Amino acid sequence: MNPMRMTLILVVAAVCAIGLALIVRTIAHKPTPPAVAAAAPAQKPMAQVLVAKRDLKIGTRLAAGDIGWQAWPADVVNPAFITDGSTPAPAPVTTADKAKVAAKKTETAVLGGGGGPMEGLYGSIVREPILASEPVIATKLVRGGDGGYMAVVLRPGMRAMAVPVTVETGAGGFILPGDHIDLLQSKSQAAQGGGGNVVVTRTVMSNVRVLAIDQSTAITKDAQAMVGSVATLEIPNSYVETMARAKAQGDLVMALRSYADAGGPPGGGKTAESGAVRIFRNGQATDVMVTR
Repeated sequence: MNPMRMTLILVVAAVCAIGLALIVRTIAHKPTPPAVAAAAPAQKPMAQVLVAKRDLKIGTRLAAGDIGWQAWPADVVNPAFITDGSTPAPAPVTTADKAKVAAKKTETAVLGGGGGPMEGLYGSIVREPILASEPVIATKLVRGGDGGYMAVVLRPGMRAMAVPVTVETGAGGFILPGDHIDLLQSKSQAAQGGGGNVVVTRTVMSNVRVLAIDQSTAITKDAQAMVGSVATLEIPNSYVETMARAKAQGDLVMALRSYADAGGPPGGGKTAESGAVRIFRNGQATDVMVTR
């Protein structure tokens, strides 16, 4: 091979090698672009909602420590909740929601009577049970001092009446405040058309709520029975005179209802007559009790 040609090839190879080395070096020293930090999620606005700090039973008078503020996502705050106003709750979008907000403001003002939203509720009486961490709603409270316990517990259109009770007439003492009962009465009267007397049993009232046994409006922890001498019942106004007549006619027996049968309003009952019927068979007489 011509020495001149060989020299030219070597020179070209050297130049190529130097160029390749420069390219590699440039790539190796190229600065790495800085990593883009992930944007932090936006913090959801929170509202301060008034909640119960412990289980509040019916008749409880609110005091410091019973209720307090708790952070609540503002976008799920119900218009009926009581808030401190620091973070506005979502604006009501329907006419019904606006009515709820207006009613809540009116009730809170009446209940509180001044002071902050929480302090103004001190002294109010719990009308319906409120569980721990459950938002406090004005409709579950009644302003303290506006009436006694029974006036608070009684539902509209109802009256409280007391009737005597014993272990025998009170289902062995297993009837407790909050239970629902039927009231029955039995008496003897002359049978129609003669033939002796029959025992007439009638249900004076059905599905009646028991408000108290003696002066106890709630059962103690783990109590299974309560023996007392007087039971206070919640009676519809239209049945007050009926109950007064029944008390004057004789003893009333209470029949405990199952919780599954406690739904629906209270009402009147029915009458059943019981008597003895004599049956003759093969010359022998047998008395059989029948009810009609």
